[in-house]
Amino acid sequence: MKQFFKFVLATIVGLVFATIILILILVGIVASASSDKSVTVESNSVLNISIDHAITERTPNNPLAGLSIFGFDTDKSLGLNDILANIKKAKTDENIKGIYLSESYMLSGQATTEEIRKALIDFKKSGKFIVAYAEVYTQSFYYLASVADKVYINPKGIFDFSGFSSQITFLKGALDKLGVEVQVIKVGTYKSAVEPYILTKMSDANREQVTSYMGSLYDYYLKGIATSRHLNADTLRDIANNLKIQYPEDALKYKLVDGLKYKDEILNDLKDRTGISHKKDVNSVSIDDYTKSESANKADEGSSDRRVAIIYASGEISGGDGDDNSIGSDKISAALRKVRLDSKVKAVVLRVNSPGGSSLASAVIWREVVLTKKAKPIIVSMGDYAASGGYYIACAADSIIAEPNTITGSIGIFAILPNMQKLFNDKLGVTFDGVKTGKYSDLGDISRPLTPEEHMILQTQINRGYDEFTKAVADGRHKTQPYINSIGQGRVWTGTQALKLGLVDRLGNINDAIVCAAKKANVKDYKVVAYPEQKSLFKSFGSGISAKMKIQAIQAELGENFKYYEQIKAVQSMMRTPQARMPYSITIK
Repeated sequence: MKQFFKFVLATIVGLVFATIILILILVGIVASASSDKSVTVESNSVLNISIDHAITERTPNNPLAGLSIFGFDTDKSLGLNDILANIKKAKTDENIKGIYLSESYMLSGQATTEEIRKALIDFKKSGKFIVAYAEVYTQSFYYLASVADKVYINPKGIFDFSGFSSQITFLKGALDKLGVEVQVIKVGTYKSAVEPYILTKMSDANREQVTSYMGSLYDYYLKGIATSRHLNADTLRDIANNLKIQYPEDALKYKLVDGLKYKDEILNDLKDRTGISHKKDVNSVSIDDYTKSESANKADEGSSDRRVAIIYASGEISGGDGDDNSIGSDKISAALRKVRLDSKVKAVVLRVNSPGGSSLASAVIWREVVLTKKAKPIIVSMGDYAASGGYYIACAADSIIAEPNTITGSIGIFAILPNMQKLFNDKLGVTFDGVKTGKYSDLGDISRPLTPEEHMILQTQINRGYDEFTKAVADGRHKTQPYINSIGQGRVWTGTQALKLGLVDRLGNINDAIVCAAKKANVKDYKVVAYPEQKSLFKSFGSGISAKMKIQAIQAELGENFKYYEQIKAVQSMMRTPQARMPYSITIK
């Protein structure tokens, strides 16, 4: 027994010692990371913009970003807020002579890309240059690069200009083989989020809406490139339709690029533009490091007694707190209450970038928007998505501003409930039996199909949810409920289409929304403050790092099939509560 206690004591001491060492290591890393000196931008420098990560609405609060901790590499990702701020600061920074747009794999939605593109167009008003170069031009990156004064491609490079495509994965065949029936209760002819589980191809209604909004997105894409490159949009459409660009020299022939150059030639071009000898290196600062530069940190903060609050609502909507990449109704509601009661906050911008989610959570946030509107101006700025539940939380605002290529609308509600009786009974040989005290005590049991009465009960609930949704939109947009129903039905629209329908008030970016909010509150000298407050490193370190490691491990194992894992996770969340959610994600290569 003495030996046993000796080992126990030694183990406890060892664990305590290891914990202390771990804490000291983490404190050292944090101290080192947080003590980074400001980056000095040399004269005649170039701002190098290369973005190879998913662009979040705002930069994560992570002082360990970019460091390797115990073999785990933490992401160094700049949010849209800092990307836009850095481009704006570079415009007036006398040390920055121009921007070098280098090869980027734009892992962002089209509205996010549009925000950056507009910031670059504004930067050019300074008279400074923008040069773009890549070995591989994806369509998304080329849309960004097309604003440059000069666009170059490697002579052996790849230039994709083939048009947009959208693909949906249908799981019904696989579910049939497994003996799983997905029972659907929905409102909305175009509410097609359930189609992958009950059909093997797109419904006619879904094909109609996808064709419509994809056409709208593509028209805007071609128009933007045509304007920047002084070309005809119909000519560009013909080039893409007939795949006339297959090699770099084709891109030069059709004037989509200005030259074929190797990297060393580009570097010499940048040296010439900045007055640097060819024998020296280009004075370059990355957009990540530029955030820490003194010039980038010099800003007119405005009066702290007059504030415009930006509340970031990004990701899928659910109950609870959520995180930086999801919308928790509790957290966003608390942020709305906080700014509503703060006398220093004169106006609010609700930045919505969401495909929707829980209809209940969406309604909870909507209520707080209604109350905030009664107290002070609230303007919605739409990002890549503000659809279904994302539109629900936006519709009560004083004014809604969207990008032309924002995906919005999708006003509809659905619920799904799997019937796994055949899987359990026929495939696995598992049966169930039990006792219940009421006729509907086991409503929602996945081991059996819904009865007609149960299906009617759920359909009535979904109908009521849709009625409340359309009424909220009608009240917020000053339209009749029958009109909202006619453009609702779960149909997805682009920002351009939504403007014509009256679902949004104007087209513009987040800065336009800030200016609009300040003007409506009649304030000129103001400070912009972001909400909700981001968690500190130590509050989110354990759960955040372990969750990220788990996701990265799954991504590494599944590769391109990771999207199917995400689809399964989405199905799990759909089964919890009725959903006001977009049909699917949209990816433009």
